[in-house]
Amino acid sequence: MTITGFIIRNVLRNKRRLVLTVMSVALSLFLYTVLQTALRELTQPASTEESALRLVVRHRVSLANVLPVKYQARIENLPGVDVCSQFTWFGGIYQEEKNFFPQFACEGDKIARLFKEATFDPKEMADFIEDRAGCIVGVKTMERFGLKVGQKITLQGVIWDCDPEMTIRGVYRGGIDETNLFFHHDYFDELMGNPGVVGTFWIKATSAAAIPGLIERIDRTFRNTDAETKTETERAFQLGFVSMFGNIKMLIGSICTVIVFTMMLVTASTMSMAIRERMRELAILKALGFDGLRVVGLIVAESFGLAVAGGLVGCFGAWFLFRHIDIYKVTQGFFLKFDVTPHILAGGMLIAAVLGAVSCAIPARTTLRMTIIEGLKELD
Repeated sequence: MTITGFIIRNVLRNKRRLVLTVMSVALSLFLYTVLQTALRELTQPASTEESALRLVVRHRVSLANVLPVKYQARIENLPGVDVCSQFTWFGGIYQEEKNFFPQFACEGDKIARLFKEATFDPKEMADFIEDRAGCIVGVKTMERFGLKVGQKITLQGVIWDCDPEMTIRGVYRGGIDETNLFFHHDYFDELMGNPGVVGTFWIKATSAAAIPGLIERIDRTFRNTDAETKTETERAFQLGFVSMFGNIKMLIGSICTVIVFTMMLVTASTMSMAIRERMRELAILKALGFDGLRVVGLIVAESFGLAVAGGLVGCFGAWFLFRHIDIYKVTQGFFLKFDVTPHILAGGMLIAAVLGAVSCAIPARTTLRMTIIEGLKELD
């Protein structure tokens, strides 16, 4: 019998324990992979060349504070500004509270210029611009609720004291986020009694080189006013939302640490039991001429194989699963995508490999120090 065959026979001698151990490691690494992917999606929002040119101007204190509409004219006159649109988060309810999706009041004729990576049908866009009470909706939201172009939709105001009734005039596809609903800021102002305020201004800069200077000029322009501004990139603005959930990195990092520690205990316990059952066999191997290091190598190979098998099932099981499900529907819009990257897979497999080597350290040390006579004296 070869050394490889000997290791495989030892692994398979207790099939129930083998399955339970591999599945325990697989489940743990599946959870680890899911958490790391969720952390990546939350802290590393997708970006494109176009999104890198977009800036968001908001109130310096918080997003709950509004800005005067009159700021727009001064922003548009600053060098480096290509497009500037009013942008107010509506946050209304569609039918039920659980039906969350992003809704924005904006300047309809500027949407296509602001989000060039998205695809808009020219006729539908024209219909949207002409209809004061019209809206344009992302394809994912249309599919999620079975909406159709020409259908009327009503949003119940939560933040704002109005319930806009709109007609869907078009669908957009592509871009970073295919879930938004855009409707006219003029219509929103009319429903609110023309308050003369806006939540944010979204800007598209003329070039990436102009962004640093533009950020500084905008904030300097409105410094020492009643409504000072904070200008940031779209990416920084998105990460600001994530920070509202608290220290996500620490939370997920703590959970992953517990997962790894638990896996180590499970694998170490399994190997300890397996080696204790075979103490006489290991002593006989030594008597036949196997030195201590070769015997330890057999133990490490067995432990390593169990851990890596669990890693393959857990990590690549997560990769396969999330390639074949619509994460947007499963999470009801919380995650737009859920890509298990090669970097995350490599991290999970590295943990499995290290775990397999470390978890057998104590049993291997015991075996290394054991004499042939001590091993033969062990009781079954």
